[in-house]
Order: sequence, then C-alpha cells, then structure tokens
Amino acid sequence: MKREHPELCKPLTIGKLTLRNRMLSAPMGATDITAEGTPGLRTQGFYEARAKGGAASVTVSELVVHPETDGSQMLHLSLATPNQLGAFAYVADAIKRHGAIASIELSHSGQYAGTYMVDKKSKAELCQWGPSDGVRPDGLPVRALSQEQVADIVRAYADAAVLAKRAGFQMCMVHAGHGWLINQFLSPYFNKRTDEYGGTFEGRIRFAKEVLTAIREAVGPGFAIELRMSGSELFDGGYDVEEGCRIAQALEEHIDLLHVSAGSYQFGFSITHPSMFRDHGVNVPLAARIKQCVSVPVVTIGGLSDPDQMEEIIASGQADAVAMARGLLADPEIPNKVMANRSRDVVKCLRCFVCMAERPITQTRRCAVNPRIGREFEGLDITPAAMPNRVLVAGGGIAGMKAAHTAALRGHEVTLCEASGELGGILNTEAALPFKRDMYELGRTYAHLCREAGVDVRLNTPVDAALCEELEPDALIVAVGSEGLDLPIPVAENAWVISIEELYLENADPGDEVVVIGGGLTGCECALLLAQQGRRVHLLEMGPELAPDANIRQRPILLAELEKTDVDVLTGARALAVESGGVKVALSTGEERVVPGTSVISAIGRKSRSAEVEALRDGAPFVRIIGDALRPANICTAIYEAYHAALDV
Repeated sequence: MKREHPELCKPLTIGKLTLRNRMLSAPMGATDITAEGTPGLRTQGFYEARAKGGAASVTVSELVVHPETDGSQMLHLSLATPNQLGAFAYVADAIKRHGAIASIELSHSGQYAGTYMVDKKSKAELCQWGPSDGVRPDGLPVRALSQEQVADIVRAYADAAVLAKRAGFQMCMVHAGHGWLINQFLSPYFNKRTDEYGGTFEGRIRFAKEVLTAIREAVGPGFAIELRMSGSELFDGGYDVEEGCRIAQALEEHIDLLHVSAGSYQFGFSITHPSMFRDHGVNVPLAARIKQCVSVPVVTIGGLSDPDQMEEIIASGQADAVAMARGLLADPEIPNKVMANRSRDVVKCLRCFVCMAERPITQTRRCAVNPRIGREFEGLDITPAAMPNRVLVAGGGIAGMKAAHTAALRGHEVTLCEASGELGGILNTEAALPFKRDMYELGRTYAHLCREAGVDVRLNTPVDAALCEELEPDALIVAVGSEGLDLPIPVAENAWVISIEELYLENADPGDEVVVIGGGLTGCECALLLAQQGRRVHLLEMGPELAPDANIRQRPILLAELEKTDVDVLTGARALAVESGGVKVALSTGEERVVPGTSVISAIGRKSRSAEVEALRDGAPFVRIIGDALRPANICTAIYEAYHAALDV
C-alpha cells in the first residue's frame, strides 16, 4: 500500500534493535505503584495500550535507581522486594507481545526528590541531594553528594539496568534532562563543584559518562541505551544549545539513541512540558541543531500529535524519530492510525494538563479526551452490544458527539440531533482563541468520526417530546449543554454588554477598553486574548484569586501568561452595576469606584438548560443526562459521562 506518511512508517535500527516505525511512546509516569515502588496491573495496562496502539517503543517511567538519596513515590526495582522483579517482567511482556520495544527510564531526581509525592509534609522531610550545597527556591536545603555517594549512584544505575534487562526490557532511557540529577551535574548553574565532577566542561560531563559506561559494561552490547537530555536549559545561567551540542558529542559514543527535550523543572513546567501557549514541536529546532553534530539517531519531542507535522520533521531531516507522551494519552492509537492512512481519525492532545494535574491530587491518571487512561483493566473497551438499539442523542456538542460515536461503534442505530446548524457546541467558541485551537479542532474531529461511524446527523433539529414519540428511541442521551448566566446586577440602557458567545462566535467588536466581569478560567482566557489583541483590559473577580476552576498545572501557566500583559486585575471586586462608561464595583476595602470601559464582557459562569432537560426525562425507556446539561463542568467530565452513557446502553 502507499503510505500517506512514509517517513513516519519507516523502521529505524538502533544498535541491535529495529523499531517498527518512527513514532515512540515517551515516558509517562506509572499509575498504581505500591509503597515499595512495584508497578500494579493498572500500570501494566497503561503501557500495554501504547504498545497495542502501534508505538515503536514504549518507555516505562520513572525507575528511581538510588532510593537512599532520591526518596519518592516512583518505581523501584530490587531483588530484596518480593515479586517486584516479576511485576516488571509482566509489564515488559505486555509491551513486547504487541511488537513494541520495551524500554524503561532510569532516573534520579537529585535536589528535586519527592517532586511527585502527594504527601508534601513527607517531601519536606526528605534530604535533598545535588552536585553542590545550596537552597532550593522553596527553601529546602540541598546537600552536595560526596564522591563516595556519586560512585554508589553510578553503580546503582548499572544495577538497575541489569535487573531491567533480566525482567525482559530491551532498552533503557537514562534521564539526563529537565533538571534531574545528571542534568544538575551537566549544568553550570547547578554544578559549583571544584573536584573532578565540576569546574570544567570535562568535569561536568564526567558523572554522565561514568553512568553510561557503567550501564554498557553491565548489560553488554545487545541492550540499547537511549539518553534523554535537554538540548538547552533555556534559562539564564544554564547551558545553551551550542553547549548542548558539545554534551551530545561527548556522550554519543556511549549511547544508541539521543532523545532531545528542553528546559529545567525549576524554571518552567510549561517548558519541560510545552503548554498550549507554546508552538507544537517547539523543541524541534534544538533537536535539528544537535542532529547536525552527532551520528546517532536523534528523537524530538514537545507537543507533537499531528501526523503531518511529524512527517515533515523527519522528511526534512530535523530528527530521525518523534516521541509522544501526552499525545499518546489522548489517542494511544496514533501510530496504528498513521500506518493505516487514517490520520484524520487522530484525536489530538489538548495540552490542557488534566493528565499532569490528576497525578499529584489523586495519584491516578486521567485524560480530558480519553476516558480509558489508567483504567485499561476495568473492562471499559468498546464492545459490540448484545442487542442493537435505537439511540437518540440530543445535542451535538462534545458530550453528544462522544456519546453518539461510542454508541455507533457498539453497533447501535444512532441519531444525533443538534439544534443549531453546526456540530461542536461550546467548542466552536475556542476557534477565536489561538492558544485553544486544539479544542476547536477536537470538535471537528468528532464531527468527522461520527459521520464515519454511520451516525445519522441531523442539524437544525432540536429534540423535544414530539420528536421522541416519532423516533421511538430505546435510549435517549440528553446533552443539550448550558448557557451563559445573566448578570444579576442593574445594567444601564445605553451600556454595552457582550456575552462570550457574541464575542467569539459573532466577532463582536468590544472596542479599545474592555471590562471583563468574572475571573474564572473563561474570564482569564478572554482577558488574555483581548490584551494580546492590543486592547486595554480590566479583569474583575469578586473572589480572592483568579482562575480557581483551572487545574493545578494549567492555572500557574495561565496566570504567568496574564502577567506578561497589561491586564488590570482587580480581585475582591464585586460588580454592583453596569453603567454607560464602565462597571461600578465594591472593593474588599469597602471603597466603591467605576472601572472604565467602552464595553463589558460577562464571564460569570454558565447554567444547565434545565427546562429542555426536564422536557426529555420521559423520552425513552433509558434516559441519561450528561455534560453541561447535567451540571456545567469541563470537557473531561463531559467526555467521561458521554463514554459511559454509551457503554451502558
């Protein structure tokens, strides 16, 4: 067959291994880890899904090599823990039986030990070790490792690699980027040592060389070694890409594959894990520059999930392969879809950080667009229904489309009715925000998937009791969504109030000076957009802080973007009335004042379309209400409810 993405589909030989294509599953942390650091069945299923999805290699993450100096809640591997080796063997086997190469990430966090610990009190009690004495930005002291400790850690890397090989892994990734321990030794910012492990360039790379040499001597020539590095640290005082090239050249003789990422944990999570405010493939130029300086194959990573973009990266010689982490959370089947010329079916990552936020909160994995993540062993696969039913879905937003698509894949006869002239619902508003374009595209993808699955899509067709009587569905899934709340304050007759929908969907011009009422996630994003357009923006929030409804990973990144602008933020500001020249507010100090603006945008929240919901409660024997129609929430909740509603029919 003729491949639409021939470069992505080509095999790649590294050492004595052959990768079946150029799409790799990058490290993503395990889910159910025991107190001893042993992976459980959910972890096995989590990684197996990527292997089944066609990834060339699947890297299990993170295996802490030296728990004595790196306390954490990550993976450990020791013969001293009963059945631990066996648990890793089951994970490796689950990856390999689907044709993927089983790899494992060997890690030491150095002075960032305990980063992913949920119990922050225990984290604070850890001893933080690094190349040099110092104090972390959060006040935790860092102690310099002795040469004896360094030698012990080097041995620990080799021992971990040997046990991983014994468990059936075929490759290991040595994490030397993102500000972890090896990167701390490489970095002139962190490494202030004056002994043989610091000072000169040769001194700073000594630890990395010793680790890689020890691993190779321990595992032999047939076991592949991948090195993950930051191509540039991207902060003042860190190394740049030219020094990154020198590091890569100095270490390439010890490795089979070079994985180029970027940044350092301390100086920006949105850099080590590119956010929606950064370009897709933002790290590619770093990989391309380093590839010019080395002979080993180079892998790039960073917000990648679009097959066309990834094909161009390899075809243009900027990298030899691409790695995806969050992209394969959103859609583990990306490689299979690319190989089968089904790239239009790819469900792309939103870069919303639901996945990264869930882990420190509940110690589980969750993805906004993939309800099976971390739950692969719970029997949530889409299976044919025992008896096909007539299913009517009311509402063509993301919840309705997800329910309709899932039900159709199960063999049901599905009719999807949308009251407006276009599928997508509230996702259609996201087209107006450049940094949320991926969310708009998600709506386009599901509109395509619904039609491909044979869903009978009826636009300009609201669902009411009469239509239910006409169609006689066996099941009715109500996904009629929500609508904006009206401002509960007086509004002057000549005041100009614009809703979010009017601004985003109807291109209403808000003028040069705008007041946004509501500092939640929607209001903050709106203010950011208007400021980026060059308008003077005042953002009012009656609570003490902005964006309390954003997840813990996305919120600081969004607020940092706002800080780059001239948005005038007023928290503790309760809107009293909308006047012709602005908004009268009461401040937390008791002062009342008018915040000027030629227009006012209401972003105070949403409410379910309760009347429409109530009218449909008796529309079929099986009725399920989902998404914002049940209660205004977020895209993750809507998709989860939609998926399970369709499984229950």
